[in-house]
Amino acid sequence: MPGLDRRGARRLDLAGRVCLVTGAAQGIGLETVRALAARGAAVALLDQDGDRLRSCRTTLPAGRAHTIEVDVRDRAGMATAVGEVVARFGRLDVVVANAGVTPRASSLRTMDPADYDRVVGINLTGVFNTVHPSIEPVIAGGGHIALVASMAAMLPGPLGSPYMITKAGVEQLGRALRIELAAHGASAGVSYFGIVATAMTRSAVDHDPIGSALQQQLPRPLRRRISAQEAATAIVDGVQARAARTIAPPAWTLLAWLRGVTDRLVDASASRDRRLHELILRSEREASAGA
Repeated sequence: MPGLDRRGARRLDLAGRVCLVTGAAQGIGLETVRALAARGAAVALLDQDGDRLRSCRTTLPAGRAHTIEVDVRDRAGMATAVGEVVARFGRLDVVVANAGVTPRASSLRTMDPADYDRVVGINLTGVFNTVHPSIEPVIAGGGHIALVASMAAMLPGPLGSPYMITKAGVEQLGRALRIELAAHGASAGVSYFGIVATAMTRSAVDHDPIGSALQQQLPRPLRRRISAQEAATAIVDGVQARAARTIAPPAWTLLAWLRGVTDRLVDASASRDRRLHELILRSEREASAGA
């Protein structure tokens, strides 16, 4: 039947739909905007970087892109932004909650609580602030909400735990949301990525010796990076399929399937890893010296 995938699930045709993307001024967010527009959707770009937003808008189809400068931590501001999108386009069908940041490398022992609050505010509370005002228009259009988590949700997070904590929270928010929206004929899904070649990755890994050392702890197949365009394609394909979850690159899929077993093995191995212990101790010494 037209509009159905091989499992009989109702696919989402993006032509003529209205989509909202947070963290849309660069990286995965901007590439997702481009992919949605290429498939016929009108797109609202939300980001706190107004200069980047204005620059992005000039590269998108006239009349089908709208930019709003807003911080996802601002609950009232996000509600106003969603209302503005509905007022401008008459509907809101798809939401991609993508905005996210990484913490400075630090153990929980030496972490600046303000940095913890910043990461949780953007990565987790910001997702709620995006989703909550969007639910009613998405239900009205029988649409889809996509939450960008990470394979970090399935891994321990020494020296970067706020990121893992928030991505695990986003995963659970998405799982609950999918069940709740199903009762109304709408859907939700979670996207999990390994390492994506973005400015955030370069800052957190390539330009940080601790982040780089932690990456080397991963098995070689899991170190492969995908482009922001590949991540965006996975998100948009998942939206159209109303997928419960999308994983990229595929090498991470086995870890997801074996999670119940691998969680215990990974935690046990990491707890005994002397190289990892030294990284943690070194980080704490550096933090104490800089205090």
